Amino acid sequence: MITENARVKDAEDALQHSDLPRFGQLMYASHQSLDQDYDVSCRELNLMVDLARKVDGVYGSRMTGGGFGGCTVNLVDSKAVPEFKTSIARHYENVTTLSPQIFVSHPAAGATELPL
Repeated sequence: MITENARVKDAEDALQHSDLPRFGQLMYASHQSLDQDYDVSCRELNLMVDLARKVDGVYGSRMTGGGFGGCTVNLVDSKAVPEFKTSIARHYENVTTLSPQIFVSHPAAGATELPL
């Protein structure tokens, strides 16, 4: 837990300095910790992260949600999204015989306090 808290603080600093490569490396480290320290990942999630690591334009990847299956979140340069989708889908299906669902989302302005 201490190392993940430190990563969160480092991630905040990386984002404040627009250092996406550093932020992405912290995502990979977080996934590795979830897999090895907490044992909440699985073969399919690890495969998704490993495949993402091999695609040019991907800064980072990690599982998201409660673990034991589910989803990864990936930080991908917008120009690399088409290749990311094609490559991940093809390789994931070749290994697992499952066709992944890939959703593209874009950053929003962020959370704000609403007046009462």
